[in-house]
Amino acid sequence: MQAIQTAIVGAGLWGRAHADVYHEHPQVRLVAICDRNVERAQALAAAYGIERVYSDVDALLAAGGFDAVSIVTPDHLHADIAVKCAGAKKHMLIEKPLATTREDVFRIVEAARQNQVRVMVDMHNRWNPPFAEARRMIENGELGRIRSAYLRLDDVRRVATDMLSWASRSSVLWFLGSHSLDLLQWLVGSRVKRVYAVSSRGVLDSQNVSSEDVFQITLEFENGSIAQMENGWITPNAYPRANDMKCSLSGDKGLLSIDTGSHNLIQLYSDQKASVPDILARNVIHGHTAGFAYESIRSFAEALLHNKPFGVSLDEAASVSLAILAIMESARTHQPVTVDYGMLAHPSAQIDNKYAR
Repeated sequence: MQAIQTAIVGAGLWGRAHADVYHEHPQVRLVAICDRNVERAQALAAAYGIERVYSDVDALLAAGGFDAVSIVTPDHLHADIAVKCAGAKKHMLIEKPLATTREDVFRIVEAARQNQVRVMVDMHNRWNPPFAEARRMIENGELGRIRSAYLRLDDVRRVATDMLSWASRSSVLWFLGSHSLDLLQWLVGSRVKRVYAVSSRGVLDSQNVSSEDVFQITLEFENGSIAQMENGWITPNAYPRANDMKCSLSGDKGLLSIDTGSHNLIQLYSDQKASVPDILARNVIHGHTAGFAYESIRSFAEALLHNKPFGVSLDEAASVSLAILAIMESARTHQPVTVDYGMLAHPSAQIDNKYAR
């Protein structure tokens, strides 16, 4: 089996996660790094012995020599890069969200269709063990039909104030809501039909980050299920984990509860702080990358290598962005908003149907 040649656009924190996986995979060759900050690109390339470094996507694509690309840039910068990569016939793994405007969502979908390239968006919580187990239980009928759900995913404040230099150009809905909404649609087994949302702001504004602090949303799904969803990034920084995530699913036959935010698997205490080390999302076991955030990237490579379906279809990811745009509109207008999927194919007719399960 021929190895896949890959490139990475975006050499920040999560770009390194992609590099970790590609570097370790025996049938993947990471051949180029691209970032507008050339010193950052050079540092990442040097860590993995990669010779080709670019500060411009056009130059990367003109040089060629690779099959697939990971797009790991800030949320609002995905679209132009993705359209150019599609035009160059490159398969793509795009960090969530797919795009942050309606126009950009459809530009990417159309470019992928016209150029017959495959696109996966990294909704990595589908590989999160408790949620993967919940999906298995639902598929096996253990909960019956899901009637209602609740999901909260909040971050500590430093994510918006310190970790993301571009937080004001994004939103907690793009950063966390993409994961939340994708999980709910995946678990409920239906797209969102209508949303009603409210939001609050002031805390981050006072710290020079122009953004809503928190959203609370009511969701109606096409199959009749309902859900409540909360996303915020003003949890106090002393919280022992970077995020707090809780979910419950109520069906005809049972109730399922998930709490990944406060577990007792491993805890670390010192005179200065208490912390809960991450052993689910990203960790290293005997020198090898482990955790669900790595597994989603690895699954992208495996799907390309073995001509298998992606764990997240392009249409599914596009539906998440369109529903989040409806949530933003609802919070702004204080009115319920019906999600307009436009030209987007229904999940039963995914554009990647050649590979559909």
